Amino acid sequence: MQLNFKEIFTAFMVLFAVIDIIGNIPIVIDLRKKVGHIQSEKASLIAGVIMIVFLFLGQNILSLIGVGVNSFAVAGSFILFFIALEMILGITLYKDDENAAMTASVFPLAFPLIAGPGSLTTLLSLRAEFRIENIIVAVILNVLIIFIVLKTSSRIERLIGPNGINIIRKVFGVILLAIAVKLFAHNIKALFI
Repeated sequence: MQLNFKEIFTAFMVLFAVIDIIGNIPIVIDLRKKVGHIQSEKASLIAGVIMIVFLFLGQNILSLIGVGVNSFAVAGSFILFFIALEMILGITLYKDDENAAMTASVFPLAFPLIAGPGSLTTLLSLRAEFRIENIIVAVILNVLIIFIVLKTSSRIERLIGPNGINIIRKVFGVILLAIAVKLFAHNIKALFI
């Protein structure tokens, strides 16, 4: 096992930006108002399990359908690009169906809000560049932050305020845009070598 702090930090920041749990505080608060109580532990744990399982099985599923990790990473860079545009421009390109009968802690909170298409694509994109144990540590750290944010979401909203949340969202959007460009450039080269 070879833990690398730089890889862990980079993977953590990429996932943190994609999951955007701070930017999703208004959605979490709205869900709390609709359903009453959100089980923060359950939502965090389920999201973490989904991400780690996909980290291991995602590549096998791709090979089964004949798609390489680099191709998936290039496709993932486009998803990250559009998520970043949503964050920066304040537009909505991806809409969730929130009228499901399942509990709000699992759907839409754990999936697809936390462990959604963006974070799952990001995991396989990161796997193309980083060691798996560093990505797992980054996922666990993100799950801990998600749990803390879900537990304290109403206090965080009062503390930061709507303008603070918007600023954080836009800053992470720009970071995510730069990461999408880097992922695209790194993996597009690998496809043609």
